[in-house]
Amino acid sequence: MDNFFLLLYVIPISFLFFKLFKIVDQKRHQSCYILDYQCYKPSDDRKLNTEFSGEIMKRNKNLGLNEYKFLLKAIVSSGIGEQTYAPRMVFLGREICPPYEDGISEMDEFFVDSIDKVLTRSNVSPSEIDVLVLNVSMLSSVPSLGARIINRYKTREDIKVYNLTGMGCSASLISINIIENIFKTRKNLNALVVASESLTPNWYPGNDRSMILANCLFRSGGCAILLTNKLSLQHRAMFKLKCLVRTHHGSRDEAYGCCMQKEDEQGRIGFYLGKTLPKAATRAFIDNLKEISPKILPLQELLRFTIASFRRRMSQNPSKTGGGIPVINLKTGVDHFCIHTGGKAVIDGIGQSLSLSEYDLEPSRMTLHRFGNTSASSLWYVLGYTEAKERLKKGDKVFMISFGAGFKCNSCLWEVMRDLGDRNAWDDCIDSYPPGTLANPFMEKYGWINNEDPSTFKLPG
Repeated sequence: MDNFFLLLYVIPISFLFFKLFKIVDQKRHQSCYILDYQCYKPSDDRKLNTEFSGEIMKRNKNLGLNEYKFLLKAIVSSGIGEQTYAPRMVFLGREICPPYEDGISEMDEFFVDSIDKVLTRSNVSPSEIDVLVLNVSMLSSVPSLGARIINRYKTREDIKVYNLTGMGCSASLISINIIENIFKTRKNLNALVVASESLTPNWYPGNDRSMILANCLFRSGGCAILLTNKLSLQHRAMFKLKCLVRTHHGSRDEAYGCCMQKEDEQGRIGFYLGKTLPKAATRAFIDNLKEISPKILPLQELLRFTIASFRRRMSQNPSKTGGGIPVINLKTGVDHFCIHTGGKAVIDGIGQSLSLSEYDLEPSRMTLHRFGNTSASSLWYVLGYTEAKERLKKGDKVFMISFGAGFKCNSCLWEVMRDLGDRNAWDDCIDSYPPGTLANPFMEKYGWINNEDPSTFKLPG
């Protein structure tokens, strides 16, 4: 009889421990780790210096003096230097009507360089890749670009492939989110994220100011990221994903229409950047920050901010409660910031909103100066700069935030798994950064345009 009652206790307790073990084991296998990443550095013959930028503008017969003045002001204040890269078709003089093959070749150059390097460095063969997520927003091919990668690297037949288009500059974090969700349902997987943008079919040859601005900001680049949820590879991991939050304001007409690919009045396709873009970005950023802050900040900072906000709302004279609007202090839970290099104004705005120091903003500013806005891969060049400067130590937290057409704001937090110091795409120049000045020579070279008379203006050469 005693043995019978003992069994009544042992069986449910054993079952409880078994279920608990299954839950813990499942959680352990759901972790998302980065094994390695590689940013793309095109060849030096694709560098877009001041002299050649002027030649490109001269080739555009649709531009007048007012457009030249606008472009000069935009590029001088952009924060972009002379070391950025343009697609090869620009150097071949084919930007007005590039052939389809130019866009494919642009992507192939990136694939061969970055994917080869990330697989070789991590000692992972193509046959070990279980999931491929590729995002190139503005170039669609048949077969898909994902299929081109599969054909080149001869991956397994059961590989799961996802091709993302139209996601814009925030696409790489969307790709990471897809991988994260897949990792929650299956164990022992390796995944490859490939993020880039094809500028070849999207170089705007017209004179609409809201569309020629994109030519000033966007540059060639890309990144390949190898991720895993295998516990056996945990000791080799560089980063562990702590949380990821996506915010989408596409239901708001103003946000939806502020950033899109479209035709101008003459039917020329380009990328439109509207005047409502800063407002849309601010609203999306605030909503995203509201959701991710409780997930990444210590309790005492959340309490401080809540109390300060409550006191301000209750006070009839807010100026007596401690000055301006309370600001959440992200630096209580974050050590490093990777801000999307959408432009100098974007970096300045986020820095001011979050009370970040110049040290915090340095990786984003230097990335904008050296590589420009490389769309979905920009965040990884910023991360590469931080690593190349040997700032990433085990246990540090890295916060990424990006914006994209739609309009979207996506952010995530990574934990550094070991001390890092690889130079990645920054290898040839990191020792010269930050430079003494970020001023580019465009005003010195072309400032005379501002003194020209529209009635007599004639572009030399």
